[in-house]
Amino acid sequence: MSNVMENPKGGCVLAGINSVLGAIDRVCPIYHSGPGCCMQTSASDQGQSGHKSSCFVSSVSIPSSNMLEKEVVFGGTNKLRTTIQGAIDIIDADAYFVLTGCTAGIIGDDIVSVTNEFSEKGIPVYPIETPGFAGDSNLGYETVWNTFIDQVIETDVPKDDKLVNIFGIIPYHDPFWSGALEEIDRILSQLGLKVNTFFTKGQGIDTIRKCSGAALNIVISPWLFTGPAKKFEKKLGVPFIRIPGMFVGATDTTRFVRDVASALDLDNDLVEKVIAREEKYVYNYLEQAIGVLSWKRFAVVSDANNAIGFTRYLANDYSFTPVLVIISEPIFRQEDKDRIIKEIQDLEYARPPKVLFLTDQYEINKAIREEEQEITLLIGSSNDREIALEKDIQFILGSFPMSERLIFNRTYTGYRGSLTFTEDIYDNN
Repeated sequence: MSNVMENPKGGCVLAGINSVLGAIDRVCPIYHSGPGCCMQTSASDQGQSGHKSSCFVSSVSIPSSNMLEKEVVFGGTNKLRTTIQGAIDIIDADAYFVLTGCTAGIIGDDIVSVTNEFSEKGIPVYPIETPGFAGDSNLGYETVWNTFIDQVIETDVPKDDKLVNIFGIIPYHDPFWSGALEEIDRILSQLGLKVNTFFTKGQGIDTIRKCSGAALNIVISPWLFTGPAKKFEKKLGVPFIRIPGMFVGATDTTRFVRDVASALDLDNDLVEKVIAREEKYVYNYLEQAIGVLSWKRFAVVSDANNAIGFTRYLANDYSFTPVLVIISEPIFRQEDKDRIIKEIQDLEYARPPKVLFLTDQYEINKAIREEEQEITLLIGSSNDREIALEKDIQFILGSFPMSERLIFNRTYTGYRGSLTFTEDIYDNN
């Protein structure tokens, strides 16, 4: 490698796929990799996500061929075959996915022919060729959905004009993923919609197989999932809309609701009734705490999705002053960066903050340390607590990686999540 990154935010492609599969009910990943990949890829994402991990199979309980020198020299397909059979014998899963680590990817083991031996017998075993060196956790999320589109999702499912699919929120890579999906489900259900979150409500592989019956795919991310969304639309006939960032608070959540309603041509009276009820609920609580929180000049270090949500809520709904926003995940396409900057800087009441794209913790700390404007509130990850202590800045633990807090279904997303966010700001004063 040409350089070394301090404290990268997440793992390899394999880690991202492991996170997705681990969040789907009764799905078993099978590694064709060297020893240690199961534990390390689980630790890099699930292990830093508010102390949650897959409750079906995770870490050292994941079946693995544990490739050694013999398999590197002579090939590991025979060992993979026995590993798959052993997993089927021991683990009662609804589907099995064979993932290749770096070792198998380098020597070019043909995992497709091995998995076909089982699928021809009616056993749901699918290959995903994913050497870890191919990219990061974000790419892993897209890779697994590309596999679902190509191999798992059925094409002849009747259309349901009230069914929607939610994409863009990566399990475990976003510590608040469970609560975020539950809040989105709660809001959209009031509009008469049925929601495939895929990772909550016990939804499993059958939900994925039938998801082509949806009327709309909703991608909640300013940059992720473009390729799979277009493939989904072309192959399975489901259009998509992009929500360019996580919505926190009444202002942006109402915008989200109206965007979805417009795309599905929902009854306007029902939509406005839901919005009025939800906004009244939120503002009733905020009115009870007027003046409790002092004015803040804040900075955010987070993935793009949550950085947008945090910044827009604190600036637009709470009138805090944004100073610095650091996007801490690797983003390469300029059009993606431009979309993120637009969402962060197009604010109603505040002067636009400085936006930086930094993945190296040393560079992140340096940017905060050398910022000329005063910062009195920092929302970041466990990696950012040290610089907050150094600068004597109020700190909120709100982004990945998160190793000092237990998160079940807590969320800052949506109408009700914004109340939790506001409580946490006060609680950390």
